[in-house]
Amino acid sequence: MGFLSDVVAKVRQDLERTPLDDSALMSRVAASPPPRDFHAAIRSGSPAFVAEIKRASPSAGPIADANPHHMARDYEEAGAAAISVLTEPKHFDGSLSDLRAARLGCRIPVLRKDFLVHPAQLIEARAHGADAVLLIAACLSNPELEALLRTSSDLGMAAVVEAHSEEDLTRVLDTEAEIVGVNARDLESLEVDEGRALDLVRRVPSERTVVLESGISRRDQVARAVEAGAVAVLVGEALMRARNPGAKLRQLRGELAPVEP
Repeated sequence: MGFLSDVVAKVRQDLERTPLDDSALMSRVAASPPPRDFHAAIRSGSPAFVAEIKRASPSAGPIADANPHHMARDYEEAGAAAISVLTEPKHFDGSLSDLRAARLGCRIPVLRKDFLVHPAQLIEARAHGADAVLLIAACLSNPELEALLRTSSDLGMAAVVEAHSEEDLTRVLDTEAEIVGVNARDLESLEVDEGRALDLVRRVPSERTVVLESGISRRDQVARAVEAGAVAVLVGEALMRARNPGAKLRQLRGELAPVEP
């Protein structure tokens, strides 16, 4: 057992003990503005940047306090194509209120990044303003993954289906997922292996949209991701730790010379 297994086991227990109210959530979805087009947004750059808002991580501990509304606006002004918000509270100090605040702070799509295992969590995400969701293949059975992809489609949300291993990637490519996330971080051990991730990116057929996630802090890493076939990169900790997150994002995009962390 590792980090991912432990967290997902707890998520499943919590959902079993306290099921989400699908009907109430669907009422909120019906009254919500339509989702923004996450897939089109991340195909708009070369590469596109998904800028993440997170206060902490299990590997690094507390990172930075954040005002999600202001950070989303600053990221958008610095050229982000989309925003990712970590909503898992125990290890990341995130919340669904962060998701709502981020979406109100910008005009670009917002992705809910969490440990999602049940369709009701996707309805919850849409009810709180998410335009897209992250689905981690390693914590889902094949039937669960297919069910969540159907739910995201029904809700009009994009789904980034994440793989870390060759086995995960094979399973993801067996689905009709349009967006494939390749995570350089092993979510069980929390170790990062950029080379392994780039090898997986190269295996993804060109008709799929690939997002490389985790461990990106330098422009040369972005260049390697693009060369391998990624059309977008997701950057979190490097931005959150930066003295000026907007300037750091512009540097990663190649608009500025390297800036101080």
